[in-house]
Formats: sequence, C-alpha cells, structure tokens
Amino acid sequence: MKVKPFLVERFMSSYEHLAKFNIAETCVAPFKLSELLSLIGKDLMEELRDLVLDYGYTEGLPELREGIAKLYRKLEPDEILVTKGAIDANFQVFYTLLEPGDKVVSIFPAYQQLYSAPESLGAEVDLLELKEEESWLPNLEELERKVDERTKLVVINNPHNPTGSLIDEKTLREIIRIVEDSGSRLLCDESYHGLFLDGSSVPSAADLSERAVVTRSFSKPLSLTGLRLGWIATRDRELIEEIKLRRDYMSISNSVLVERIAAEAMKNVERIYERSLQILRRNLSLLRQLIESRDYLHWVPPRAGSVAFPGYDLDIGSEELALRLLKEKGTFLVPGSCFGIERHLRIGFGARPEVFEEGARRLGEFLDSISKVGK
Repeated sequence: MKVKPFLVERFMSSYEHLAKFNIAETCVAPFKLSELLSLIGKDLMEELRDLVLDYGYTEGLPELREGIAKLYRKLEPDEILVTKGAIDANFQVFYTLLEPGDKVVSIFPAYQQLYSAPESLGAEVDLLELKEEESWLPNLEELERKVDERTKLVVINNPHNPTGSLIDEKTLREIIRIVEDSGSRLLCDESYHGLFLDGSSVPSAADLSERAVVTRSFSKPLSLTGLRLGWIATRDRELIEEIKLRRDYMSISNSVLVERIAAEAMKNVERIYERSLQILRRNLSLLRQLIESRDYLHWVPPRAGSVAFPGYDLDIGSEELALRLLKEKGTFLVPGSCFGIERHLRIGFGARPEVFEEGARRLGEFLDSISKVGK
C-alpha cells in the first residue's frame, strides 16, 4: 500500500519541539494530570490502585460509552466504539467501507487523512474544493454534481480544520439529503464539535441520519490529548458490527487505565467544555486584533473549533515564513502549504493564554518586519 507523506504531521513532528511558543497546536490547553484530578474532585488515583490491567472491553469501557452517548440526542452506548484517537476512528471507517475502485468525495483543504487515506486504499477520490470567497463552506450544487450512484462515501469535517468554518444545521441536512439520495454514506469528522465560538450550535450528523457515521476525539475540546482516545458513533448497527470485525485485526482494545480516566472526565464534560471555550474566546480576541489591524492580512473569522486560517499579502512562501518565524522568534505555526493552500497560515489558538499572548505578539512583530522590507 502506497501512502503520500502526511504534510502537516511531518512538519509538526519535525519542528514543534523546537518552539518556545507553539501556536500551531489544535488541542485546547491539555490538562496537567493534577488539574484533571482536581476537576474530577475525587481520589481517583487511590481507586486506580486496584485496577486490573487486562485487555478490558474491545468496544470500550461500558461506563465510558455511556458517558459519550449522552453527548448525542439519539445514540445508545452500543452505537459507540472507543478508538485510539479520531485518526484511528477515521481509518477504521475507511478500512471497513472502502474497496479498491470505490468512489469517494472528500472536502479540500482538510486534514490530509480524510482524502489521502481513502486514496491509499485504492479508492477514486474526487475533491470538493472549499473556497475562501465562499467562507470555506461546501458548495452544495457542486457536491450534488459530484455525488452519483458510484459514490460510496462522502467525507466532511465539521467544525472544519484548518479554517474554523462551521456547516450550519440547514446545510448539513442538505448534505445528508444528497448522500441519502445517492445511496452512499457520510463520514463526518467532528473532532472539534462543541467548540462553538459565537453561540451557534449544530447537531451531530449521527443524530440526523442513519447513513452518517461520525468520529470525535478527546484531544481537541476535551483537552485530554495524552490519553490518545477517540470514538466512532453511528446509528447503523450493522456498520458497527462490520467495524468490530475489522478492528480485531488492528487494535483489539484500548488501555483500561486511560479509559477509566476518560470515563471520569466524561462525568465533568460540561465543565471541561466551559474551560475550553473560555480559553478559546480569550485567545481569539487577541488573534482578531492581530489580524484585523494589519492591511496585509485577511481571513474568514472562525466560528467554531480551535484553528484559524488567515491569508497574507506578503512576498514570501508560507513554509519559509513559518521556518523563519520559528528561528527568529521561537514561535511555531503551520504553513498553508501543508494543506495545499499557499499564502495562508494555520494558527491554533487553544494554547494556554500566556503562551498564546506572547506567541501572537512575536508573530505580529515578525510579520510587520517582513511587510516593511517589502515596501
């Protein structure tokens, strides 16, 4: 099986540990273990002393799946499969649904796995290009032209990485109609779900259609990145069984220790969301000021999630800009070239406020210095 280099992951793995101020990360200020234990408010470490470190449950700890199911309107715990992050969840869906020659329609730009993984499995991938002038949202007329009776899977991401755009409920229902009319399925990566920045709220695609399968992560809104957990959710129970057959060859089960911690965290999920949104809204205010005060920068302000994708009018490529910023200012972000879009930068604004404030200040200084050289 041939795979293309995963550009954003290769770039981040190569450079992020060199940064003093990381404003590339997509997770919201990951908890220190002490912070999480304080939030949980019980002596969890004492309880874990008697935990048997066996294989646990292949579908995921029942208590954890019960907590996850409460995030949805219509799903039951047995319609949830716990995975090793959303990246594992996505791959298990692709591995289950796709055969060589199947047609997949996927949005672009996006997290590269969403289109490169199906291609590596032999699928024919047709990209639905999102455009800045259309607020980085799917063009429904173009989607309807691309989806036909050959289409096996339509892949979207809501909220969207790298732009922070948000498909509203009306549009999401129309996408589902197109999918259902064609007899295909929808995979909606909802890794940033719940991080609604402007008060908007969009239901999960899994609550709107049995033809939808969604994936989520503990890393982004829940700030539990180091647990490396995510999940698959769908009301299509036959698909759940098919995925279980294949995951026997891939992962069997997750760590009983991290699932136990995650289950306790889910009991406090509203407080975790509140913490995440407080951090994001504060940092976004600083980012908005940075971008909107400079005439060489432009953006579609993010409506949800923890990332923004501003463009710039400067005579420098995005990778060169990112590497110089890291070298000269110790500040790290992701170049738009990692998403196939030049003259753009992906900025994560979920860092701890003191880190983001200084990183944003240094970014502004650096950009201003470049803009003066070009005049």
